[in-house]
Amino acid sequence: MAEANKRDSGVTDGGAARAHNAAAHFIDRHLAEGRAGKIAIIDDAGAYSYAELAARVNRAGNALKNLGVSAGDRVMLAMLDGIDFAAIFWGAIKIGATPVPVNTLLAPEDYEYLLRDSAATALCVSHPLRDRLGPAIAANPHPPITIVSGGIAPGAYRFDELASDADDRLSAAPARSDAIAFWLYSSGSTGRPKAVTHRHGSLLQTAVLYAEPVLGIEAGDVCFSASKMFFAYGLGNAMTFPLHAGATAVLMAERPTPAAVMRTLRVRQPTIFFGVPTLYAGILADGENSRATGSRRLRICTSAGEALPAAVAERWRERFGAEILDGIGSTEALHIFISNRAGSVRSGSTGRPVEGYEVELRDEAGGLVAGAGMGDLWVRGPSIGAGYWNNPEATARTFAHGWLRTGDKYRRDAEGYYYFAGRADDMLKVGGIWVSPFEVESALAAHPEVLEAAVVGGEDADRLIKPKAYVVLKDRSRASPAIAEELKEFVKERLAPYKYPRWIEFREALPRTATGKLKRYELTRG
Repeated sequence: MAEANKRDSGVTDGGAARAHNAAAHFIDRHLAEGRAGKIAIIDDAGAYSYAELAARVNRAGNALKNLGVSAGDRVMLAMLDGIDFAAIFWGAIKIGATPVPVNTLLAPEDYEYLLRDSAATALCVSHPLRDRLGPAIAANPHPPITIVSGGIAPGAYRFDELASDADDRLSAAPARSDAIAFWLYSSGSTGRPKAVTHRHGSLLQTAVLYAEPVLGIEAGDVCFSASKMFFAYGLGNAMTFPLHAGATAVLMAERPTPAAVMRTLRVRQPTIFFGVPTLYAGILADGENSRATGSRRLRICTSAGEALPAAVAERWRERFGAEILDGIGSTEALHIFISNRAGSVRSGSTGRPVEGYEVELRDEAGGLVAGAGMGDLWVRGPSIGAGYWNNPEATARTFAHGWLRTGDKYRRDAEGYYYFAGRADDMLKVGGIWVSPFEVESALAAHPEVLEAAVVGGEDADRLIKPKAYVVLKDRSRASPAIAEELKEFVKERLAPYKYPRWIEFREALPRTATGKLKRYELTRG
């Protein structure tokens, strides 16, 4: 299947635009290829075959059309992971509308901003989230058509009623591979979220370039992603990758706590698990999980969102017998473009570029860093977004002549492996030498009593910058000056002396965004 899809996707012909509605590939194709009866999705309520999924997608698309949603209209999805999310996302794409999945963990004022910014014609919301979005809907001068999944709400349509009354036959609207298909909002960890506009063809590109060769995904796989589908990482993991391969996706509506994830691993027995560093560390820190079993079928895991400490990856492999393939992607790139590979994982590294993507390191003057060295990470490839909606200034800063400026600082070794050094604006200069906060954090994370750590710059008595660490211990009651000194010595033994944290402050938890990324800027404010 891989070579046929590469030819069809334009990967081997220069990426020329062609007729392509993404829903035709990810949904309709399976019926023609004989997978109608195969299970496509398992959610908290049950299992759904590819034929059932296709019918639900068609009903959702027709329901939107019946409400007056037309090609180009934005359809915002504030939805928990489940079959209705999948049906509405693909149904919108199939009729030529633009689905806009958004974070389900935001505050009401955030949703007010997103509704205004996107000018969404329709809002599809899971019933448990309706009250949180109520004020945003009421404050909108042009309130969207509101559709509620899984319940009843005043002034809103019920999705199950709309779908049951709609036709289950629907032809995909004409589209080109380079036309905008959907939006994803950035996490907004340093300001207002920005909507990245993505093309129809990009979903297929990530599946062909990453899921097939790196994960080796096949029809027999069962995929479970702890990262939710409003997140670019989760959208690929939980939907486009399994639906590309004819595999099965496991969806979980609740928040991915260590307990919930372990329960799903035991019950659903996935073959591929997609997580993030904080979750892996949290599962390993829970003493119950030293005896609990996960999935006996688990063959591979992935990690993204933040760099994975080597100590966490090694403990996971020892405990569960599966490698974690750490990689880097972004909302702007849609999915992972540098990754480790099965059988050649280099702990502590992000791996090597995914074939089909060009990666460069550039110095502070914009010059190319050749060979081994450190620089700002730039990437170019077929899944890079078209830009930010309604934000030409940010688009110009981030997207340049097909290249994406990631904002990350990376080191490349002589063998072509890439190592995360930190966000470009988070790097510390100590005694005239650059220090990577992540390197110090990884050293701290290797200590058996540390759950997680964050390092920022602090000023000494001479107002010179030195590393300062915020540490969360597995046993919070162990926090003491003695443990702090022990951690300093632990780092000194592993890194150059000037890199050790001069101050260590213990915390109950580290500040994080709703998608789990560290809010380092909050720590720099003390």
